[in-house]
Amino acid sequence: MSRPLAAAFVVALLVVPALAQQQEPFEPEGYRTDNYRAPVPATLAGARVLTTGEAEAIWRASSGTFVDVMPRPPKPKNLPAGTVWRDAPRRNIPGSLWLPDTGYGNLPRAVDDYLQRGLVRASRGDKAALLVIYCLADCWMSWNAARRALAYGYSNIAWYPDGTDGWEGAKLPTEEAQPDPRPDQ
Repeated sequence: MSRPLAAAFVVALLVVPALAQQQEPFEPEGYRTDNYRAPVPATLAGARVLTTGEAEAIWRASSGTFVDVMPRPPKPKNLPAGTVWRDAPRRNIPGSLWLPDTGYGNLPRAVDDYLQRGLVRASRGDKAALLVIYCLADCWMSWNAARRALAYGYSNIAWYPDGTDGWEGAKLPTEEAQPDPRPDQ
């Protein structure tokens, strides 16, 4: 191998991994506030990140409570009389508590209170109980909600970044879900 070719090869070996690392999303200091359907980090400081197999093991053992934070578009308040409104169906991991709209970066006080009450319910008031928080793959909503649960003092948070996309891709069961009622709706 010629000297210039060998030098180019060594440079490529050093540069390619560095470029690949630059492509991975990083954990922001705060919450993600836009572009929620985008690649997510591989980590969440303070939380355990689950693969589909790990999430399935927790689900089968009933050793944690699953919390779905997938948003749900509200029924428009100004619909003309007689307009039929059908909520988009949501299928989630069986037994999950669905707390829609709780993964946005900025939460109105009422939604923040709703999330806190939902987490108390999911954990049965035990901040050390295992909570598995998810949404869809490449969805920052679950990352934000899991980070927020950590900020509330929950110490056993697992984030399942593949969400129902990964779950269904593994041919695991889902069930039609209804959101936990919100006082503002």
